[in-house]
Amino acid sequence: MIASRSVAQVRAAEEVAFTRVPSGSLMQRAAFALAVSTARLLGDVRGAVVGSRVVLLVGSGNNGGDALWAGAMLAQRGCRVDALCLADRFHAEGAAALVARGGRLHTWDGSSTQRDLVADADVVLDGILGIGGTGGLRPAAIEAVGAITDAVVVAVDVPSGVDADTGLVAGVAVTADLTVTFGAVKPGLLVAPGRFHSGLVHAIDIGLEFDDEPVAVTLEAIDVAAWVPEPDEGDYKYSRGVVGLAVGSSHYRGAALLATAGARHVNVGMLRLLDRADGVGPLVVADFPDVVIDGAPPAQQTRADAWACGSGFPGSQDDEAAVLAVLDAHGPVVLDAGALTVVAESPHVRRRICDRADAGLATVLTPHEGEFARLQPEADLASDGRVAAALAAAADLRCIVVLKGSGTVVAGPSGAVFLDTEGTSALAVAGSGDVLTGILGSVLAGAWAAGRRDEADLTEAVAAGVWLHGCAGRLAEEQGPVTAVDIATHVVSAVRAARFGDTP
Repeated sequence: MIASRSVAQVRAAEEVAFTRVPSGSLMQRAAFALAVSTARLLGDVRGAVVGSRVVLLVGSGNNGGDALWAGAMLAQRGCRVDALCLADRFHAEGAAALVARGGRLHTWDGSSTQRDLVADADVVLDGILGIGGTGGLRPAAIEAVGAITDAVVVAVDVPSGVDADTGLVAGVAVTADLTVTFGAVKPGLLVAPGRFHSGLVHAIDIGLEFDDEPVAVTLEAIDVAAWVPEPDEGDYKYSRGVVGLAVGSSHYRGAALLATAGARHVNVGMLRLLDRADGVGPLVVADFPDVVIDGAPPAQQTRADAWACGSGFPGSQDDEAAVLAVLDAHGPVVLDAGALTVVAESPHVRRRICDRADAGLATVLTPHEGEFARLQPEADLASDGRVAAALAAAADLRCIVVLKGSGTVVAGPSGAVFLDTEGTSALAVAGSGDVLTGILGSVLAGAWAAGRRDEADLTEAVAAGVWLHGCAGRLAEEQGPVTAVDIATHVVSAVRAARFGDTP
């Protein structure tokens, strides 16, 4: 797992470290890592470090000091390094080291000469604002950043103009190809819109120690593997988990096929499809003969460990009754698409979700931003940020919220947060959410059957399902343009990637 730390947590850890290590050593560690990362990048994009043109955009804080010290190290390795200071003050020791090793120091004046320095650079190091920076860039910084043309951009700790905690961007922000971040990953680098500015994120351990829990966690393949284990010799179909699906309609039959396809390869022993007498059941069985159709109410289908509901619901007056029937089941429930409309409109359904929470039964909501706005009309993603908004919704609705989008946020009602980095824009196709619904239902069914039933476990299981969905999309993308069918087809390869770290 990769832990994300807030600015306050990093600052507190730095204060402790300052009492234990010599003055300036943390900056030296950060600058050395930044110089090494930049040199490797130059080797990749230019083929050589010696003779490369490096421009530093330097602000007044320690972030600028990191850039200046890294620039001094790069100058010593044979780079031409020009530092453009965008504020009245800058880190004096870093500037002296840069000049002593052959670098050049300039005060930004917006001249064509300085603009040409930026435009002709091979690499630009963004040391304008650090994790304490707030608001957008000032005019001088906007001018300097606007002069970047073909250079690779490396952000120092966080792209300037991006809020390190929330990912929010006020006005103009730097768009980096690589962000070298120190001490811990900051959540604002992983969620939109900050994610769009961060590029590849390289976290550097500079010796900070943390005693408190991270503000968010990102799962890696080895973590996901625990939720899709290989069957034991003593396993049988019921011990591996049974997922129930209440999906599709005569209007949207494809949603049932996609949700079923997504669920089939996520390590469960059986799939059961709720027969709503709409002609969907025979269609699904024609494609997937291993699926069992049953028209009994979900509460009576006691073999089902978890349910997924709502994909392909038509928006009819029968939808609320179907959602309530599924919520009567004894196990985790995933609500998607049409079921989310019911949740947004029905106080009775919301109360039922709270009753389930009192009984220790998890409900999962999977909104994209438009659906989220209907569920939580008072929320403002543009000012609250995706993490805070998802947490507030999870606490208010007493459920696990999967706020879909770039850097999907999984938030539990007790405050646990998982940030996904596996998904790409390949998932932005019709039917992709139906596949995710099936995946989540199966992962939860497996967890429930294995006795992993507390809120913390089930929230992580949901995050694992989001990872599998993203991985399947990423693998499908390698073959060309992606459809939801392609994502579903690659779920089995995503499970293999989690289990073994490779794909067929």
